[in-house]
Amino acid sequence: MSRSVAYTSSPLLASKTPVWRSKFIVAVMGLAFVGLGVRAAYVQVFDNKFFQKQGEVRFARTLELPANRGRILDRNGLILASSVPAPSIWAIPEDVERDKAKLAQLAKLLEMPLAELSKKLEDEDKTFVWLKRQVDDGVAQQITALDIKGIYQRKEYRRKYPEGESAAHVVGFTNVEDNGQEGVELSFNKSLAGRAGSRRVIKDRLGRVVEDVGEQVPAVDGKDLQLSIDSKVQFFAYQKLRDAVTVNKAKAGSVVVLDTVTGEVLALANYPSYVPDRRQNLTGEQLRNRAMTDVFEPGSTMKPFTVGLALETGRVTPFTHIQTAPGYVIIGGARISDSHAHGMLTVQEVIQKSSNIGTLKIALNMQPREMWEIFTAAGFGQKPQIAFPGAVTGRLRAYKTWRPVEQATMSYGYGLSASLFQMAHSYTIFGHDGQLIPPTMLKSSEPASGVQVVSAKTADQIRVMLQMAAGPGGTGPLAQTLGYSVGGKSGTAHKQVGKNYSTNKYRSWFVGMAPIDKPRIIVAVMIDEPTAGKYFGGQVAAPVFSEVVQQSLRMMGVQPDMAVKPQIVVNAVEESF
Repeated sequence: MSRSVAYTSSPLLASKTPVWRSKFIVAVMGLAFVGLGVRAAYVQVFDNKFFQKQGEVRFARTLELPANRGRILDRNGLILASSVPAPSIWAIPEDVERDKAKLAQLAKLLEMPLAELSKKLEDEDKTFVWLKRQVDDGVAQQITALDIKGIYQRKEYRRKYPEGESAAHVVGFTNVEDNGQEGVELSFNKSLAGRAGSRRVIKDRLGRVVEDVGEQVPAVDGKDLQLSIDSKVQFFAYQKLRDAVTVNKAKAGSVVVLDTVTGEVLALANYPSYVPDRRQNLTGEQLRNRAMTDVFEPGSTMKPFTVGLALETGRVTPFTHIQTAPGYVIIGGARISDSHAHGMLTVQEVIQKSSNIGTLKIALNMQPREMWEIFTAAGFGQKPQIAFPGAVTGRLRAYKTWRPVEQATMSYGYGLSASLFQMAHSYTIFGHDGQLIPPTMLKSSEPASGVQVVSAKTADQIRVMLQMAAGPGGTGPLAQTLGYSVGGKSGTAHKQVGKNYSTNKYRSWFVGMAPIDKPRIIVAVMIDEPTAGKYFGGQVAAPVFSEVVQQSLRMMGVQPDMAVKPQIVVNAVEESF
Protein backbone atom coordinates (compact mmCIF):
# COMPACT_ATOMS: atom_id res chain seq x y z
CA MET A 1 0.00 0.00 0.00
CA SER A 2 2.79 2.35 0.88
CA ARG A 3 4.48 1.50 -2.52
CA SER A 4 1.27 2.57 -4.40
CA VAL A 5 1.19 5.84 -2.66
CA ALA A 6 4.84 6.42 -3.61
CA TYR A 7 4.09 6.04 -7.36
CA THR A 8 1.02 8.30 -7.38
CA SER A 9 2.87 10.89 -5.43
CA SER A 10 5.53 11.23 -8.17
CA PRO A 11 5.75 14.83 -9.50
CA LEU A 12 5.99 13.60 -13.15
CA LEU A 13 2.79 11.60 -12.90
CA ALA A 14 1.01 14.24 -10.97
CA SER A 15 1.76 17.03 -13.52
CA LYS A 16 -1.03 17.78 -16.06
CA THR A 17 -0.11 17.38 -19.77
CA PRO A 18 -1.38 20.16 -22.05
CA VAL A 19 -4.09 19.05 -24.49
CA TRP A 20 -2.45 20.84 -27.46
CA ARG A 21 0.68 18.71 -27.18
CA SER A 22 -1.14 15.44 -27.70
CA LYS A 23 -3.10 16.95 -30.54
CA PHE A 24 0.15 18.17 -32.13
CA ILE A 25 1.69 14.72 -31.96
CA VAL A 26 -1.37 13.13 -33.54
CA ALA A 27 -1.37 15.80 -36.27
CA VAL A 28 2.30 15.23 -37.08
CA MET A 29 1.75 11.48 -37.33
CA GLY A 30 -1.28 12.07 -39.56
CA LEU A 31 0.70 14.37 -41.84
CA ALA A 32 3.48 11.79 -42.04
CA PHE A 33 1.04 9.14 -43.21
CA VAL A 34 -0.44 11.54 -45.74
CA GLY A 35 3.09 12.33 -47.02
CA LEU A 36 3.88 8.65 -47.37
CA GLY A 37 0.62 8.13 -49.25
CA VAL A 38 1.35 11.02 -51.61
CA ARG A 39 4.91 9.76 -52.18
CA ALA A 40 3.65 6.23 -52.85
CA ALA A 41 1.11 7.55 -55.34
CA TYR A 42 3.82 9.65 -57.04
CA VAL A 43 6.23 6.74 -57.26
CA GLN A 44 3.72 4.14 -58.35
CA VAL A 45 1.28 6.16 -60.47
CA PHE A 46 2.43 9.59 -61.62
CA ASP A 47 6.21 9.17 -62.19
CA ASN A 48 6.95 5.47 -62.03
CA LYS A 49 9.25 5.14 -65.09
CA PHE A 50 12.45 5.97 -63.26
CA PHE A 51 11.79 3.52 -60.46
CA GLN A 52 10.67 0.80 -62.84
CA LYS A 53 13.94 1.24 -64.71
CA GLN A 54 15.93 1.02 -61.50
CA GLY A 55 14.07 -2.15 -60.54
CA GLU A 56 14.78 -3.68 -63.93
CA VAL A 57 18.45 -2.82 -63.65
CA ARG A 58 18.63 -4.75 -60.40
CA PHE A 59 16.40 -7.70 -61.15
CA ALA A 60 15.53 -7.86 -64.88
CA ARG A 61 17.90 -9.79 -67.10
CA THR A 62 18.07 -10.66 -70.78
CA LEU A 63 19.06 -14.29 -71.09
CA GLU A 64 20.74 -15.37 -74.30
CA LEU A 65 19.28 -18.50 -75.84
CA PRO A 66 22.32 -20.03 -77.56
CA ALA A 67 21.94 -21.38 -81.09
CA ASN A 68 23.29 -24.83 -81.80
CA ARG A 69 26.25 -24.42 -84.17
CA GLY A 70 25.92 -26.28 -87.47
CA ARG A 71 27.86 -29.45 -88.15
CA ILE A 72 30.75 -29.70 -90.62
CA LEU A 73 30.50 -32.83 -92.77
CA ASP A 74 32.80 -34.41 -95.31
CA ARG A 75 31.62 -35.15 -98.86
CA ASN A 76 30.20 -38.52 -97.73
CA GLY A 77 28.29 -37.14 -94.76
CA LEU A 78 30.81 -38.14 -92.08
CA ILE A 79 31.09 -35.65 -89.23
CA LEU A 80 34.21 -33.48 -89.12
CA ALA A 81 32.91 -31.08 -86.43
CA SER A 82 29.80 -30.98 -84.24
CA SER A 83 28.59 -29.33 -81.03
CA VAL A 84 27.85 -31.20 -77.81
CA PRO A 85 26.35 -29.81 -74.56
CA ALA A 86 29.03 -28.64 -72.13
CA PRO A 87 27.88 -26.98 -68.88
CA SER A 88 29.79 -23.95 -67.63
CA ILE A 89 30.26 -23.31 -63.90
CA TRP A 90 29.66 -19.86 -62.37
CA ALA A 91 29.14 -18.39 -58.92
CA ILE A 92 27.73 -15.50 -56.89
CA PRO A 93 30.74 -14.88 -54.58
CA GLU A 94 28.79 -13.30 -51.72
CA ASP A 95 26.46 -16.32 -51.54
CA VAL A 96 29.06 -19.09 -51.78
CA GLU A 97 29.10 -21.47 -48.85
CA ARG A 98 32.55 -21.30 -47.23
CA ASP A 99 32.95 -24.99 -46.53
CA LYS A 100 36.68 -25.67 -46.99
CA ALA A 101 36.23 -29.39 -47.61
CA LYS A 102 33.60 -28.83 -50.31
CA LEU A 103 35.56 -26.02 -51.92
CA ALA A 104 38.66 -28.23 -52.03
CA GLN A 105 36.64 -30.91 -53.84
CA LEU A 106 35.24 -28.28 -56.21
CA ALA A 107 38.74 -27.00 -57.03
CA LYS A 108 39.86 -30.57 -57.77
CA LEU A 109 36.91 -31.12 -60.13
CA LEU A 110 37.64 -27.81 -61.90
CA GLU A 111 41.33 -28.81 -62.21
CA MET A 112 42.59 -25.65 -60.53
CA PRO A 113 44.50 -24.96 -57.31
CA LEU A 114 42.33 -24.14 -54.30
CA ALA A 115 44.14 -20.81 -54.03
CA GLU A 116 43.04 -19.87 -57.55
CA LEU A 117 39.43 -20.80 -56.79
CA SER A 118 39.54 -18.78 -53.58
CA LYS A 119 40.88 -15.77 -55.47
CA LYS A 120 37.95 -15.95 -57.91
CA LEU A 121 35.53 -15.99 -54.98
CA GLU A 122 37.22 -13.42 -52.74
CA ASP A 123 35.42 -10.37 -54.19
CA GLU A 124 32.06 -10.58 -52.45
CA ASP A 125 30.80 -7.43 -54.19
CA LYS A 126 30.50 -9.37 -57.44
CA THR A 127 27.19 -10.95 -58.37
CA PHE A 128 28.66 -13.11 -61.15
CA VAL A 129 31.98 -14.81 -61.85
CA TRP A 130 32.92 -17.64 -64.22
CA LEU A 131 34.73 -20.50 -62.53
CA LYS A 132 35.25 -22.68 -65.59
CA ARG A 133 33.71 -22.75 -69.05
CA GLN A 134 32.54 -25.92 -70.77
CA VAL A 135 33.24 -28.84 -68.45
CA ASP A 136 32.38 -32.47 -69.15
CA ASP A 137 28.91 -33.70 -68.20
CA GLY A 138 30.38 -36.09 -65.66
CA VAL A 139 32.24 -33.27 -63.93
CA ALA A 140 29.10 -31.11 -63.93
CA GLN A 141 27.11 -33.89 -62.26
CA GLN A 142 29.73 -34.30 -59.53
CA ILE A 143 29.68 -30.53 -58.90
CA THR A 144 25.89 -30.64 -58.61
CA ALA A 145 26.22 -33.48 -56.08
CA LEU A 146 28.45 -31.28 -53.87
CA ASP A 147 25.43 -28.99 -53.37
CA ILE A 148 27.46 -25.86 -52.64
CA LYS A 149 25.31 -22.79 -52.10
CA GLY A 150 26.10 -20.00 -54.58
CA ILE A 151 27.55 -22.31 -57.27
CA TYR A 152 25.50 -22.56 -60.48
CA GLN A 153 25.68 -24.03 -63.99
CA ARG A 154 24.81 -22.67 -67.41
CA LYS A 155 24.14 -24.73 -70.53
CA GLU A 156 26.66 -24.11 -73.32
CA TYR A 157 28.06 -26.04 -76.28
CA ARG A 158 31.55 -27.29 -77.08
CA ARG A 159 32.88 -28.40 -80.47
CA LYS A 160 34.09 -31.94 -81.04
CA TYR A 161 36.35 -32.94 -83.95
CA PRO A 162 36.22 -36.71 -84.59
CA GLU A 163 39.03 -36.69 -87.20
CA GLY A 164 41.43 -35.05 -84.75
CA GLU A 165 44.81 -33.87 -86.01
CA SER A 166 44.44 -35.30 -89.54
CA ALA A 167 41.81 -32.68 -90.52
CA ALA A 168 42.77 -29.93 -88.06
CA HIS A 169 44.02 -27.45 -90.65
CA VAL A 170 40.86 -27.90 -92.71
CA VAL A 171 38.13 -27.56 -90.08
CA GLY A 172 40.03 -25.22 -87.76
CA PHE A 173 38.45 -24.56 -84.35
CA THR A 174 36.22 -22.22 -82.33
CA ASN A 175 36.94 -20.26 -79.17
CA VAL A 176 35.13 -20.60 -75.84
CA GLU A 177 32.40 -18.28 -77.13
CA ASP A 178 31.82 -20.73 -80.02
CA ASN A 179 33.10 -18.30 -82.68
CA GLY A 180 35.30 -19.67 -85.48
CA GLN A 181 39.01 -18.88 -85.18
CA GLU A 182 40.69 -20.91 -87.93
CA GLY A 183 39.94 -22.93 -91.05
CA VAL A 184 36.39 -23.64 -92.21
CA GLU A 185 35.09 -22.72 -88.75
CA LEU A 186 36.31 -19.17 -89.39
CA SER A 187 35.58 -18.76 -93.10
CA PHE A 188 31.98 -20.03 -92.77
CA ASN A 189 31.40 -18.78 -89.23
CA LYS A 190 28.29 -16.74 -89.99
CA SER A 191 26.47 -19.63 -91.62
CA LEU A 192 27.56 -22.19 -89.01
CA ALA A 193 26.86 -20.00 -85.98
CA GLY A 194 23.20 -19.30 -86.66
CA ARG A 195 21.53 -16.57 -84.60
CA ALA A 196 21.18 -16.55 -80.82
CA GLY A 197 17.74 -15.92 -79.31
CA SER A 198 16.82 -14.00 -76.15
CA ARG A 199 14.50 -14.22 -73.16
CA ARG A 200 13.67 -11.28 -70.88
CA VAL A 201 13.16 -12.39 -67.27
CA ILE A 202 13.00 -11.15 -63.68
CA LYS A 203 15.48 -12.80 -61.34
CA ASP A 204 15.72 -12.79 -57.57
CA ARG A 205 18.99 -12.10 -55.74
CA LEU A 206 19.89 -15.79 -55.90
CA GLY A 207 19.77 -15.76 -59.67
CA ARG A 208 16.55 -17.73 -59.91
CA VAL A 209 14.06 -16.82 -62.64
CA VAL A 210 10.88 -15.45 -61.08
CA GLU A 211 8.91 -14.62 -64.21
CA ASP A 212 9.18 -13.90 -67.93
CA VAL A 213 8.70 -10.33 -69.14
CA GLY A 214 8.43 -9.28 -72.75
CA GLU A 215 8.47 -11.41 -75.87
CA GLN A 216 10.83 -14.37 -76.24
CA VAL A 217 12.97 -14.45 -79.41
CA PRO A 218 13.76 -18.06 -80.38
CA ALA A 219 17.28 -19.06 -81.43
CA VAL A 220 17.99 -20.01 -85.05
CA ASP A 221 20.38 -22.94 -85.25
CA GLY A 222 23.37 -22.79 -87.61
CA LYS A 223 23.33 -24.60 -90.93
CA ASP A 224 25.23 -27.80 -91.58
CA LEU A 225 28.09 -27.45 -94.04
CA GLN A 226 29.20 -30.22 -96.40
CA LEU A 227 32.79 -29.93 -97.56
CA SER A 228 34.52 -31.33 -100.61
CA ILE A 229 36.97 -33.10 -98.28
CA ASP A 230 36.96 -36.90 -98.31
CA SER A 231 37.83 -37.85 -94.73
CA LYS A 232 39.36 -41.18 -95.82
CA VAL A 233 41.60 -39.53 -98.41
CA GLN A 234 42.41 -36.82 -95.86
CA PHE A 235 43.42 -39.30 -93.16
CA PHE A 236 45.55 -41.41 -95.50
CA ALA A 237 47.31 -38.36 -96.97
CA TYR A 238 48.05 -37.03 -93.48
CA GLN A 239 49.32 -40.40 -92.31
CA LYS A 240 51.72 -40.81 -95.25
CA LEU A 241 52.91 -37.22 -94.92
CA ARG A 242 53.60 -37.69 -91.21
CA ASP A 243 55.57 -40.87 -91.93
CA ALA A 244 57.65 -39.13 -94.61
CA VAL A 245 58.49 -36.18 -92.34
CA THR A 246 59.54 -38.60 -89.60
CA VAL A 247 61.62 -40.91 -91.84
CA ASN A 248 63.40 -38.02 -93.54
CA LYS A 249 63.92 -36.21 -90.21
CA ALA A 250 62.30 -33.15 -91.76
CA LYS A 251 61.05 -29.99 -90.13
CA ALA A 252 57.54 -30.17 -91.60
CA GLY A 253 55.49 -31.14 -94.63
CA SER A 254 52.24 -30.53 -96.52
CA VAL A 255 50.05 -32.33 -99.03
CA VAL A 256 47.16 -31.15 -101.22
CA VAL A 257 44.78 -33.32 -103.27
CA LEU A 258 42.53 -31.68 -105.88
CA ASP A 259 39.81 -33.16 -108.10
CA THR A 260 40.73 -32.11 -111.66
CA VAL A 261 37.14 -32.50 -112.86
CA THR A 262 35.29 -30.40 -110.26
CA GLY A 263 38.07 -28.34 -108.66
CA GLU A 264 37.18 -29.76 -105.24
CA VAL A 265 39.80 -29.95 -102.51
CA LEU A 266 39.73 -33.62 -101.49
CA ALA A 267 42.50 -33.34 -98.90
CA LEU A 268 44.69 -30.67 -97.36
CA ALA A 269 47.05 -31.76 -94.59
CA ASN A 270 50.07 -30.45 -92.74
CA TYR A 271 52.51 -31.94 -90.27
CA PRO A 272 53.12 -31.06 -87.47
CA SER A 273 49.44 -30.73 -86.60
CA TYR A 274 47.26 -30.50 -83.48
CA VAL A 275 44.02 -31.84 -81.99
CA PRO A 276 41.44 -29.03 -82.44
CA ASP A 277 39.54 -29.65 -79.18
CA ARG A 278 42.73 -29.96 -77.09
CA ARG A 279 44.80 -26.90 -77.84
CA GLN A 280 46.81 -26.39 -74.66
CA ASN A 281 50.46 -25.40 -75.11
CA LEU A 282 50.23 -25.10 -78.90
CA THR A 283 52.89 -23.35 -80.96
CA GLY A 284 52.74 -21.53 -84.29
CA GLU A 285 54.57 -24.47 -85.86
CA GLN A 286 51.55 -26.68 -85.17
CA LEU A 287 48.82 -24.15 -85.94
CA ARG A 288 50.23 -22.85 -89.22
CA ASN A 289 48.45 -24.09 -92.35
CA ARG A 290 51.67 -24.40 -94.34
CA ALA A 291 50.01 -25.55 -97.56
CA MET A 292 48.23 -22.18 -97.70
CA THR A 293 50.54 -19.77 -95.89
CA ASP A 294 54.13 -20.83 -96.64
CA VAL A 295 55.57 -19.60 -99.92
CA PHE A 296 58.71 -20.82 -101.65
CA GLU A 297 60.47 -20.62 -105.00
CA PRO A 298 58.78 -23.41 -106.99
CA GLY A 299 61.92 -24.37 -108.90
CA SER A 300 61.59 -27.05 -111.56
CA THR A 301 57.82 -27.36 -111.19
CA MET A 302 57.62 -24.11 -113.21
CA LYS A 303 59.37 -25.58 -116.26
CA PRO A 304 56.16 -27.05 -117.78
CA PHE A 305 54.65 -23.53 -117.91
CA THR A 306 57.66 -22.12 -119.77
CA VAL A 307 57.67 -25.01 -122.23
CA GLY A 308 53.86 -24.88 -122.50
CA LEU A 309 54.06 -21.24 -123.61
CA ALA A 310 56.68 -22.08 -126.24
CA LEU A 311 54.49 -24.91 -127.55
CA GLU A 312 51.39 -22.72 -127.55
CA THR A 313 53.10 -19.95 -129.53
CA GLY A 314 54.62 -22.39 -132.05
CA ARG A 315 58.22 -21.59 -131.19
CA VAL A 316 58.98 -25.26 -130.52
CA THR A 317 57.44 -28.69 -130.87
CA PRO A 318 57.89 -31.58 -128.43
CA PHE A 319 60.67 -32.89 -130.69
CA THR A 320 62.60 -29.67 -131.31
CA HIS A 321 66.26 -30.15 -130.36
CA ILE A 322 67.92 -27.91 -127.78
CA GLN A 323 71.69 -27.93 -127.28
CA THR A 324 72.44 -27.89 -123.53
CA ALA A 325 76.21 -28.61 -123.76
CA PRO A 326 78.53 -27.92 -122.04
CA GLY A 327 75.98 -27.95 -119.18
CA TYR A 328 76.25 -24.30 -118.15
CA VAL A 329 75.85 -20.76 -119.46
CA ILE A 330 76.98 -17.33 -118.26
CA ILE A 331 74.27 -14.63 -118.25
CA GLY A 332 74.89 -11.18 -116.82
CA GLY A 333 77.94 -12.44 -114.96
CA ALA A 334 75.97 -15.29 -113.32
CA ARG A 335 76.77 -18.93 -113.99
CA ILE A 336 73.72 -21.17 -114.49
CA SER A 337 74.23 -24.90 -114.77
CA ASP A 338 72.58 -28.30 -114.89
CA SER A 339 73.33 -31.06 -112.38
CA HIS A 340 75.45 -32.56 -115.17
CA ALA A 341 75.85 -32.04 -118.91
CA HIS A 342 73.12 -33.61 -121.04
CA GLY A 343 74.19 -32.49 -124.53
CA MET A 344 71.48 -32.37 -127.20
CA LEU A 345 67.94 -32.80 -125.83
CA THR A 346 64.48 -32.67 -127.36
CA VAL A 347 61.94 -30.37 -125.68
CA GLN A 348 60.35 -33.49 -124.17
CA GLU A 349 63.70 -34.51 -122.73
CA VAL A 350 64.29 -31.01 -121.33
CA ILE A 351 61.30 -31.64 -119.02
CA GLN A 352 62.19 -35.29 -118.46
CA LYS A 353 65.77 -34.50 -117.42
CA SER A 354 64.75 -31.20 -115.76
CA SER A 355 67.40 -29.22 -117.65
CA ASN A 356 67.83 -25.62 -116.54
CA ILE A 357 69.91 -24.82 -119.64
CA GLY A 358 67.32 -26.23 -122.03
CA THR A 359 64.50 -24.37 -120.27
CA LEU A 360 66.21 -20.97 -120.19
CA LYS A 361 67.26 -21.25 -123.85
CA ILE A 362 63.60 -21.80 -124.76
CA ALA A 363 62.57 -18.90 -122.48
CA LEU A 364 65.04 -16.38 -123.87
CA ASN A 365 63.40 -16.71 -127.30
CA MET A 366 60.24 -15.23 -125.79
CA GLN A 367 59.34 -11.80 -124.44
CA PRO A 368 59.26 -11.28 -120.65
CA ARG A 369 55.67 -10.02 -121.02
CA GLU A 370 54.58 -13.35 -122.52
CA MET A 371 56.07 -15.34 -119.65
CA TRP A 372 54.57 -12.98 -117.08
CA GLU A 373 51.15 -13.34 -118.69
CA ILE A 374 51.10 -17.15 -118.59
CA PHE A 375 52.44 -17.18 -115.03
CA THR A 376 49.72 -14.72 -114.02
CA ALA A 377 47.06 -16.68 -115.89
CA ALA A 378 48.17 -19.76 -113.92
CA GLY A 379 47.45 -17.91 -110.66
CA PHE A 380 50.95 -16.92 -109.60
CA GLY A 381 51.28 -13.57 -107.85
CA GLN A 382 47.56 -13.63 -107.05
CA LYS A 383 45.58 -14.66 -103.99
CA PRO A 384 43.74 -17.95 -104.56
CA GLN A 385 40.00 -17.34 -104.94
CA ILE A 386 38.82 -19.82 -102.34
CA ALA A 387 36.70 -19.40 -99.22
CA PHE A 388 39.46 -20.28 -96.80
CA PRO A 389 41.52 -18.10 -94.44
CA GLY A 390 45.27 -17.66 -94.71
CA ALA A 391 45.67 -18.12 -98.46
CA VAL A 392 48.63 -15.99 -99.53
CA THR A 393 49.46 -14.21 -102.76
CA GLY A 394 53.06 -15.23 -103.32
CA ARG A 395 55.35 -13.02 -105.38
CA LEU A 396 55.66 -12.34 -109.10
CA ARG A 397 57.39 -9.12 -110.07
CA ALA A 398 56.25 -6.97 -112.98
CA TYR A 399 57.90 -8.10 -116.23
CA LYS A 400 59.21 -4.60 -117.02
CA THR A 401 61.77 -4.99 -114.21
CA TRP A 402 63.13 -8.34 -115.43
CA ARG A 403 66.75 -8.43 -116.53
CA PRO A 404 67.85 -11.24 -118.89
CA VAL A 405 69.32 -13.25 -116.01
CA GLU A 406 66.04 -12.91 -114.08
CA GLN A 407 63.99 -14.00 -117.07
CA ALA A 408 66.29 -17.01 -117.33
CA THR A 409 65.98 -18.00 -113.66
CA MET A 410 62.22 -17.43 -113.59
CA SER A 411 61.83 -19.85 -116.47
CA TYR A 412 62.89 -22.65 -114.13
CA GLY A 413 61.23 -21.32 -110.97
CA TYR A 414 63.62 -18.94 -109.23
CA GLY A 415 62.84 -15.28 -108.55
CA LEU A 416 59.13 -15.86 -107.86
CA SER A 417 57.31 -17.59 -105.02
CA ALA A 418 54.11 -19.55 -104.48
CA SER A 419 52.38 -21.74 -101.90
CA LEU A 420 51.93 -25.49 -102.30
CA PHE A 421 48.20 -24.90 -102.79
CA GLN A 422 48.92 -22.46 -105.62
CA MET A 423 51.20 -25.03 -107.25
CA ALA A 424 48.54 -27.75 -107.06
CA HIS A 425 45.90 -25.37 -108.41
CA SER A 426 48.10 -24.18 -111.29
CA TYR A 427 48.52 -27.78 -112.52
CA THR A 428 44.77 -28.00 -113.20
CA ILE A 429 45.73 -26.29 -116.47
CA PHE A 430 47.46 -29.49 -117.59
CA GLY A 431 44.89 -31.79 -116.02
CA HIS A 432 41.74 -30.02 -117.28
CA ASP A 433 42.42 -29.53 -121.00
CA GLY A 434 44.29 -26.26 -120.64
CA GLN A 435 41.83 -24.57 -118.25
CA LEU A 436 42.61 -23.11 -114.82
CA ILE A 437 39.51 -24.15 -112.90
CA PRO A 438 38.29 -22.49 -109.66
CA PRO A 439 39.06 -24.47 -106.50
CA THR A 440 36.39 -25.04 -103.85
CA MET A 441 36.19 -26.37 -100.31
CA LEU A 442 32.49 -27.22 -100.71
CA LYS A 443 31.09 -30.38 -102.24
CA SER A 444 30.26 -30.03 -105.93
CA SER A 445 29.01 -32.63 -108.36
CA GLU A 446 29.22 -30.45 -111.47
CA PRO A 447 32.30 -30.40 -113.74
CA ALA A 448 34.14 -27.12 -113.32
CA SER A 449 34.57 -24.59 -116.08
CA GLY A 450 37.57 -22.32 -115.93
CA VAL A 451 39.74 -19.89 -117.88
CA GLN A 452 41.48 -21.25 -120.97
CA VAL A 453 45.21 -20.68 -120.51
CA VAL A 454 46.62 -23.03 -123.16
CA SER A 455 44.93 -25.26 -125.72
CA ALA A 456 43.85 -28.82 -124.93
CA LYS A 457 46.52 -29.99 -127.40
CA THR A 458 49.29 -28.19 -125.51
CA ALA A 459 48.00 -29.55 -122.19
CA ASP A 460 48.08 -33.07 -123.66
CA GLN A 461 51.66 -32.60 -124.88
CA ILE A 462 52.76 -31.37 -121.44
CA ARG A 463 51.11 -34.39 -119.78
CA VAL A 464 53.22 -36.68 -121.98
CA MET A 465 56.35 -34.86 -120.82
CA LEU A 466 55.24 -35.07 -117.16
CA GLN A 467 54.76 -38.81 -117.60
CA MET A 468 58.32 -39.05 -118.96
CA ALA A 469 59.62 -37.03 -115.99
CA ALA A 470 57.95 -39.51 -113.60
CA GLY A 471 59.19 -42.54 -115.49
CA PRO A 472 62.48 -44.28 -116.24
CA GLY A 473 65.18 -41.76 -117.09
CA GLY A 474 63.27 -38.93 -115.41
CA THR A 475 63.75 -37.15 -112.10
CA GLY A 476 60.75 -38.71 -110.35
CA PRO A 477 60.38 -42.45 -111.10
CA LEU A 478 59.53 -43.11 -107.45
CA ALA A 479 56.22 -41.37 -108.17
CA GLN A 480 55.02 -44.32 -110.25
CA THR A 481 51.98 -46.10 -108.83
CA LEU A 482 50.66 -49.65 -109.04
CA GLY A 483 47.79 -49.81 -111.50
CA TYR A 484 47.68 -46.15 -112.49
CA SER A 485 49.70 -44.07 -114.96
CA VAL A 486 51.11 -40.91 -113.45
CA GLY A 487 52.90 -37.77 -114.51
CA GLY A 488 54.48 -35.01 -112.52
CA LYS A 489 57.40 -32.76 -111.82
CA SER A 490 59.76 -32.76 -108.89
CA GLY A 491 61.43 -29.71 -107.45
CA THR A 492 64.24 -29.02 -105.01
CA ALA A 493 65.46 -25.65 -103.82
CA HIS A 494 67.95 -24.27 -101.36
CA LYS A 495 66.07 -22.41 -98.63
CA GLN A 496 66.68 -18.71 -98.23
CA VAL A 497 68.21 -17.60 -94.95
CA GLY A 498 67.99 -13.83 -94.89
CA LYS A 499 69.19 -12.59 -98.27
CA ASN A 500 71.30 -15.64 -99.01
CA TYR A 501 70.64 -19.27 -99.90
CA SER A 502 71.49 -21.93 -97.34
CA THR A 503 73.96 -24.58 -98.44
CA ASN A 504 72.42 -27.38 -96.37
CA LYS A 505 68.72 -26.56 -95.98
CA TYR A 506 66.34 -27.65 -98.72
CA ARG A 507 62.66 -27.64 -99.54
CA SER A 508 61.59 -30.59 -101.69
CA TRP A 509 58.30 -31.18 -103.48
CA PHE A 510 56.50 -33.08 -106.19
CA VAL A 511 53.40 -32.02 -108.13
CA GLY A 512 51.62 -34.39 -110.49
CA MET A 513 48.42 -36.05 -111.65
CA ALA A 514 46.83 -39.40 -112.45
CA PRO A 515 45.65 -41.23 -114.50
CA ILE A 516 47.75 -39.36 -117.02
CA ASP A 517 45.54 -39.72 -120.13
CA LYS A 518 42.42 -38.51 -118.32
CA PRO A 519 43.52 -37.00 -115.00
CA ARG A 520 41.16 -37.32 -112.06
CA ILE A 521 43.33 -35.93 -109.26
CA ILE A 522 46.28 -33.64 -108.74
CA VAL A 523 48.52 -34.30 -105.76
CA ALA A 524 51.14 -31.86 -104.49
CA VAL A 525 53.61 -32.83 -101.74
CA MET A 526 56.18 -30.65 -99.96
CA ILE A 527 58.80 -31.79 -97.44
CA ASP A 528 60.57 -28.99 -95.56
CA GLU A 529 64.23 -29.43 -94.55
CA PRO A 530 64.79 -33.20 -94.88
CA THR A 531 67.99 -34.06 -93.01
CA ALA A 532 68.26 -37.86 -93.19
CA GLY A 533 70.58 -37.78 -96.23
CA LYS A 534 68.13 -37.46 -99.14
CA TYR A 535 66.72 -34.11 -100.16
CA PHE A 536 65.76 -34.19 -103.86
CA GLY A 537 62.04 -33.88 -104.46
CA GLY A 538 62.10 -37.06 -106.54
CA GLN A 539 63.53 -38.92 -103.54
CA VAL A 540 61.55 -37.64 -100.55
CA ALA A 541 58.29 -36.16 -101.94
CA ALA A 542 57.61 -38.44 -104.93
CA PRO A 543 57.09 -41.59 -102.79
CA VAL A 544 54.38 -39.78 -100.79
CA PHE A 545 52.76 -38.73 -104.07
CA SER A 546 52.78 -42.35 -105.24
CA GLU A 547 51.06 -43.71 -102.12
CA VAL A 548 48.49 -40.92 -101.93
CA VAL A 549 47.59 -41.27 -105.61
CA GLN A 550 47.11 -45.01 -105.41
CA GLN A 551 44.92 -44.98 -102.30
CA SER A 552 42.94 -41.88 -103.32
CA LEU A 553 42.01 -43.21 -106.76
CA ARG A 554 41.11 -46.57 -105.25
CA MET A 555 38.86 -44.91 -102.63
CA MET A 556 37.24 -42.82 -105.35
CA GLY A 557 36.45 -45.92 -107.40
CA VAL A 558 38.61 -44.92 -110.36
CA GLN A 559 39.43 -47.94 -112.48
CA PRO A 560 43.16 -48.74 -112.95
CA ASP A 561 44.44 -47.88 -116.42
CA MET A 562 47.56 -50.06 -116.25
CA ALA A 563 47.46 -53.84 -116.15
CA VAL A 564 50.89 -54.43 -114.66
CA LYS A 565 53.13 -52.75 -112.14
CA PRO A 566 55.45 -50.29 -113.89
CA GLN A 567 59.17 -50.71 -113.57
CA ILE A 568 60.57 -48.54 -110.80
CA VAL A 569 63.95 -47.01 -111.49
CA VAL A 570 65.61 -46.36 -108.15
CA ASN A 571 68.43 -44.18 -109.44
CA ALA A 572 66.55 -41.15 -110.70
CA VAL A 573 68.18 -38.41 -112.72
CA GLU A 574 69.35 -35.69 -110.35
CA GLU A 575 67.47 -32.44 -110.53
CA SER A 576 69.15 -29.19 -111.40
CA PHE A 577 68.92 -26.40 -108.84
